[in-house]
Amino acid sequence: MLRLETETGYWLVTHVDHANLAGAFAARWGNELFRAPEPRAHVLKGISRHDDGWRERDEQPQVTRQGKPSAFSLELVGKYSAFEEIDLADYLAVREQAVRLMVEEDPYAAILVSMHTYNLLSDRADRSTIDPASLPLLDDFLARQETLQQTLRQQINADPGFTSGQAGSTAIRDHFRLLQATDNLSLLACVDYRQPATLLHPLPLNDGGYRSIAVQWGGVRRFKLDPYPFTEPSLSFTFPARHVEGKAFSGADELRDRLATAQSTQLEVTLVA
Repeated sequence: MLRLETETGYWLVTHVDHANLAGAFAARWGNELFRAPEPRAHVLKGISRHDDGWRERDEQPQVTRQGKPSAFSLELVGKYSAFEEIDLADYLAVREQAVRLMVEEDPYAAILVSMHTYNLLSDRADRSTIDPASLPLLDDFLARQETLQQTLRQQINADPGFTSGQAGSTAIRDHFRLLQATDNLSLLACVDYRQPATLLHPLPLNDGGYRSIAVQWGGVRRFKLDPYPFTEPSLSFTFPARHVEGKAFSGADELRDRLATAQSTQLEVTLVA
């Protein structure tokens, strides 16, 4: 889950819905400056479904030691520590499930999800927050992802449906960066992040170069992007969220009961040049 604290409780957004929002951003990505994703359908599938492994866990939400919903929050923006307050083995199982669900369906989408997962748990993870006895579990997971990516690259290269450019390492890396950027933007939107930010990784331009994109909060779920990666000067998107009353819960059962009776509401995010 993702959570945003309100005066009386929390807005909660599932990982699946957050990923769908990232996919919606990617579907509109591209203009005279920024390159649109291609092969489009495969890239959009990888982005919009990169968190499918969270579906079952989000259906059974947990609470933190402080009684808050266990979820990605404002406090975790720009950080990747404490592994979102869940057991490492459980966390790795969720991440591996997200990749495995895509492998048989779409190798191109799957390699993007695997690269995203690998990056989170290698370049961005704070290993000091992990029990040293558990580090071999993490390292074994990362090694399996590396092996899987090699296999997927071979499948992609052997697929006549992809051009040599689309199957090349540069294109795959650029699409992984787009997943990272739109995932990052979706997280900022879902928690209404109000500090200046820069989307992960410079993004590919039509002239072959790369540019970083700055994000500035401009009101409730309204963000200014500079430079701007879309054609229309203003775009609005919606995503479902449920509001639960209460700042602390006695346990997971209480949170689940309240969430079960909470109505789904469509929240809106607006991106402007």
